[in-house]
Amino acid sequence: MTDLSIDVNGIHFPNPFLIGSGPPGTNAKVIQKAFDVGWGGAVAKTISLECHKVQNVSPRYGKLKSRQTGEVIGFENIELISDRPIETWLRDFKEIKRTHPQHALIASIMEENRKEPWQELTRKVQDCGVDALELNLSCPHGMTERKMGSEVGEHPDLVEQVTRWVKDVARVPVWAKMTPNITNIVEPSMGAVQGGADGISAINTILSIIGVDLETLRPMPTVEGHTVAGGYSSQAVRPIALRHVMQLARALPKRVSISGIGGIERSADAIQFLLLGASTVQVCTAVMLYGIEIVREMTEGLAAFMKRKGFERVCDIVGKSLPYFTTHADLVRRQKEAKRARAGESGRDNEWAEKRIEEKTKELTAD
Repeated sequence: MTDLSIDVNGIHFPNPFLIGSGPPGTNAKVIQKAFDVGWGGAVAKTISLECHKVQNVSPRYGKLKSRQTGEVIGFENIELISDRPIETWLRDFKEIKRTHPQHALIASIMEENRKEPWQELTRKVQDCGVDALELNLSCPHGMTERKMGSEVGEHPDLVEQVTRWVKDVARVPVWAKMTPNITNIVEPSMGAVQGGADGISAINTILSIIGVDLETLRPMPTVEGHTVAGGYSSQAVRPIALRHVMQLARALPKRVSISGIGGIERSADAIQFLLLGASTVQVCTAVMLYGIEIVREMTEGLAAFMKRKGFERVCDIVGKSLPYFTTHADLVRRQKEAKRARAGESGRDNEWAEKRIEEKTKELTAD
C-alpha cells in the first residue's frame, strides 16, 4: 500500500496537493468543496487588515495560447489580494476547521512594512485555528505601490525583518512565499530563514506583459485603454519554477520545508517538484482553467508512480533527483571518462573477437 500523506513542519497533510493562494481559495465554501474532492490542504487567498484599500479592476486576466493547438500555455493576472473584510475571513477560517479538521488550512497574510499590523494580523488569524501562515512577500503588482509584496520580497533584510516580526508572535509554522523576479531567489529566502521561517513557498508569479493588441495598439488585459504589468503563471513557467525549487533545496537548511508552485497541472508535473525537494505542491492557475477535480488524477498518478518505482511514502520521493545536479566542468569530466571506458570496452571486445578467430582458424587447419 502506498501512503500519500506527509508530515511537514509538524502538520499532517492527507496528500501533498494544496490549493494555491488565489481565486480557488477565495472563501470557505470553495475551500471546503476542494477538501471534499480530495485536496490535502489549501492556502487561502491573501488577506490584510484593511480590505477597503483593495480595489480590483476588470478585465484582469490574459491568456497566451499555443499557435498549434490553442491550448492555454501562459496566464497573466493583475488581480489583487482579497477585498473581503478580515472579520469575514476569520469566521471562514473557523468554519473550515470545524468542518474539515483533518485537512491543512494555511492563511496567506500580507501587510504594509510595519511591525504592528503584521503582528496584529498574525494574532487574529492564528486564533481561528489555522495550521500555518504563509507570508505573501512576493505579489508582483498592485500591492507594490503600497510597499508590499515583492517590494519586500526582493530585499533579504526586509524579508528577515518581516519574518521575525511574525515569528515573534506566531504559535504555528510560518512559510515565506518568495518572488522569482530577482537574480538569486536563495538570497531573500535565506533572509526568511534567518528571521525564523519554517518553510519557503516558491515561486509566485513572474512579472509579465501577456501581449499587445495589434489593432488597438493597447497592451493586454486592457482596462479603459490602459494596463499594468502582471503576474505570469500556467505551464510555461514550470521549468523556471523547477529551477528555483532545485536551487532552494540545495541551499536551505534541512529543517526548512519547500512548497513548490508554478505550472503544475497534473501528477507528472507535481512529482517533478517533489523529486527536486518540495514536500508539498500548490496549484492555482490549473484549478482556474480546469476545475478542482484535477486533484483526482494527481492523487491517482502519484500513487501509480510510487507503486511502479517502489516508494512507500511521499517523503521517500522528496529530493530524490537532487544528487544528479552538478557543475558543467564535472559534466565534461564525466563524459570524457565515459568515452574512455567505452573505448576500453570496445578494445577488449575486439581482442576477444580476434582471439576467437585465431582459435577457429587453428581448429580448421588441424582438421
